[in-house]
Amino acid sequence: MHEPPPAAPGKDATTSSRGAVPWHALPPERVFEQLGSEAGGLTDEQARERLSRHGPNVLQRQKGEGALKLLWRQVNSPFIWVLIVSAVLAVALGKLTDGLVVAAVVVLNTLIGFVQEFRAGRAIEALSRMVPENATVVRGGSKRAVPAAELVPGDVVEVASGDKVPADMRLVTSRNLQVEEAALTGESVPAAKQPAAVEVDAELGDRRSVVFGGTLVTSGVATAVVVATGGATELGRISEMLRQATDLETPLTKALASIAKVITLAILIVSVVLLGVGLWRGYDFSEAVVLAITLAVAAIPEGLPAIVTIALAIGVQRMAARRAVIRKLPAVETLGSTTVICSDKTGTLTRNEMTVQALWTPVGRYTMTGVGYAPRGELRREGPPLSELMMPDDVRDLLLGGVLCNDASLDGRDGEWRMTGDPTEGALVVAAEKVGLGVEELRGRYRRVDAIPFESEHQFMATLHDDGRGGRLVFLKGAPEVVLARCSRNGRVSEAQVLAEVERLARRGMRVLAVASREMPGARNSLRPEDVEEGLGLLGLEGMMDPPREEAIEAVKACHQAGIVVKMITGDHLATAEAIGARLGLQEPGTPGVVGAKLEALSDAELEEVAERTHVFARVAPEHKLRLVRALQSRRHVVAMTGDGVNDAPALKQANIGVAMGITGTAVSKEAADIVLTDDNFASIAAAVEEGRRVYDNLIKSLAFVLPTNLGLALILLCAVAFFPFQDFGGGPVPLMAMRPTQLLWINLVATVTLALPLAFEAREPDVMRRKPRSPDAPVLSRFVVMRTGLVALLMAAGAMGLFFWEYTYELPHVGHARALAEAQTMAVNTVISFQIFYMVMCRTLTGSVRKVGLFSNPSVFMGVGVLVLLQLAFMYVPFMRDIFGTAPLSLASIVLSVLVGAVVLPAVGFEKWLRGRKDGGPVEQPREERTPPPGRPRERLPA
Repeated sequence: MHEPPPAAPGKDATTSSRGAVPWHALPPERVFEQLGSEAGGLTDEQARERLSRHGPNVLQRQKGEGALKLLWRQVNSPFIWVLIVSAVLAVALGKLTDGLVVAAVVVLNTLIGFVQEFRAGRAIEALSRMVPENATVVRGGSKRAVPAAELVPGDVVEVASGDKVPADMRLVTSRNLQVEEAALTGESVPAAKQPAAVEVDAELGDRRSVVFGGTLVTSGVATAVVVATGGATELGRISEMLRQATDLETPLTKALASIAKVITLAILIVSVVLLGVGLWRGYDFSEAVVLAITLAVAAIPEGLPAIVTIALAIGVQRMAARRAVIRKLPAVETLGSTTVICSDKTGTLTRNEMTVQALWTPVGRYTMTGVGYAPRGELRREGPPLSELMMPDDVRDLLLGGVLCNDASLDGRDGEWRMTGDPTEGALVVAAEKVGLGVEELRGRYRRVDAIPFESEHQFMATLHDDGRGGRLVFLKGAPEVVLARCSRNGRVSEAQVLAEVERLARRGMRVLAVASREMPGARNSLRPEDVEEGLGLLGLEGMMDPPREEAIEAVKACHQAGIVVKMITGDHLATAEAIGARLGLQEPGTPGVVGAKLEALSDAELEEVAERTHVFARVAPEHKLRLVRALQSRRHVVAMTGDGVNDAPALKQANIGVAMGITGTAVSKEAADIVLTDDNFASIAAAVEEGRRVYDNLIKSLAFVLPTNLGLALILLCAVAFFPFQDFGGGPVPLMAMRPTQLLWINLVATVTLALPLAFEAREPDVMRRKPRSPDAPVLSRFVVMRTGLVALLMAAGAMGLFFWEYTYELPHVGHARALAEAQTMAVNTVISFQIFYMVMCRTLTGSVRKVGLFSNPSVFMGVGVLVLLQLAFMYVPFMRDIFGTAPLSLASIVLSVLVGAVVLPAVGFEKWLRGRKDGGPVEQPREERTPPPGRPRERLPA
């Protein structure tokens, strides 16, 4: 093995475990030499000096945003500033009611946004909680407990089962040491550790001679020397990457910000023009300013932020019911535009329950059905299932050896099957139970007398049992090559044939254990290592794997149908990842995956190409995941990233959508994510994507519903100022206005929101998961939305102005100017609301008839219409409402007329839908672009 040149003794050689000094590749004596330490530990004076030089063994916390900064971000938007200026001007000009109503809208929207952001977590604070408080350290030749924060490079530390590892440490001695490293490496089972040096280029998960801060010792004891503390540890590197990862704006956030700027600029220009037109037509300056403010109030969709927030909140509730908990509201919609899902393997795409699926004995091959820890399955040998009575002796002996040389146990209380012990040993127990071998009964019959526990140095476990006849039985299980070296009897097969079978099972992604046995005469009660050095007979091989979830296979298919590419990024071995990837349908069988070591050598441009075309990545480190996400984003993908470990946190934060696991996920991964899955199941991600697309559709429906009202009200006001005649009733000429500012606010806030909210509950379109993902660059204000807005706004303005003049002209001779104007304005408001009610029905689906989604599929539509009708009756007939809004009661004939005029929107929009359908248009426009198709599908362009 190539050994790197040593650093000067006593110098600062304490870089991270991925830094310049490869501690995992140095023998313990060289490690002590480079660190200027020894087996008896540092002296107190050395420890103090190093603590001042390296700093405490803590992770730096990042200060979060203060409440004032969060509050300012809510206020600092174009819509809000225009509304604030309008409120101030209205109050200054004596329009107190108008000003207070507008100010109330500002306060409501600001509070909603502030509360939403204030509740966001702090991921780096969660990272710091992973470092234990105290550690057992050897200093000056004696053991003592010291705060973990005071550990320094060169300290000698002792760890035992149940301890959290306090820093990155090079092992000096160990016995039966296993460490749970899933949070860092993604490995589904504890890693066996030993002091022997490993290759210089070993990946993080293969560095058996090093234990990492924040991981958990599950069994054994060890003595180790600290090589990195604080920010220099693997945990510290991840913390730094987490700080550097960028929180990206969601497509909806960017689209709404763009819409706000466009609408605000247009409103300001038109308001200035209106001010000039008013002055030119003879309005007083104060009247002209009030008109400009009124137009701003009419044209700004004040209810839109509330509608968006509520629609997203409804999506949150629906997703929670489908086991996806949303931590950040905009994530709901972003899911709908996801083009790539990068998923962890263990527990997400697979069950995280090791399962024996193949048995081999010198007599033949067998398969075993059933997955998980529930002991339900069948034994097969190229034919029908084998019953317990028909079970071949070779299979029984193999399974017997697997459960006796074993410390795991299975518990089936309350219908829930739980495994205690090592997952690999647990799989052997379940296999025996599936074919009717009672494990506890067998262990009682063949009482264990002694054992040699598994240690990573020798890669096997051996047990000694009473055979019930006065003799002893020895069973041995472990790595196939280790077990074979101790066997003198392999049945009718050669060692080469056995190894070929091991290779065949390994290519299928299985972890393979060999089981052997021998008889020992007499009644000895001890088992020595030399007893299992030779003379054993091979019973066979058991191949196991963490099987894919059946629902995950279906979910991957659904994602492919929806045009979403699924990529698996795992810390597991390449052969296992490739086999699971093929079974899930991520790639064709035989298609190679890519390991993290290869990614490290690629330039950014080369990585983009590899990330685009490859669907399985194995043995990846945290920085590899982060680079993969960034590479895909640079190709204009909207990336959803799943993960459960600390190593996933930077990529979760960088991704457009971070998805953490609720059951196995660390606190760090959950805090860095946008979504937490309560069942750790990939199928829940597919369900959340479906809900995200439904939410986006419903937001587009709400936008297409709201904007025509604002444009229509602005047109009514513009036409009134530019063309309506002045009326002189003895007190001088008076401008004839079709609506008052408070009436405009009534329509904008009460009527519009009451009708738009039911659209947020609308059922999903039938083809929602058969569409390609929408491009993140596709404008929300698409050609469809703009044309629909113009058409409906013109119809609404013409109908309202026509009935305003008709009502005013008809009533003026009978009731006088003031009453006629009030009735005419009420008529105009009633007409606009009639338009809104009928148009909302047409917005329930954007591409076809309401029958497409079902007339009664959304009961909230009828509730919204019913509430608005009651409110509108109060608007016209309740005295205090009439005083506030300046309205007047209308006759039944006038109400019927306004309803009939409002119904004109039904045939008009129906004809527009028909024309658009003939042109194969749609509600969301996407630029034509190339994207990687799902496996097995031809490359194709996305539809425009």
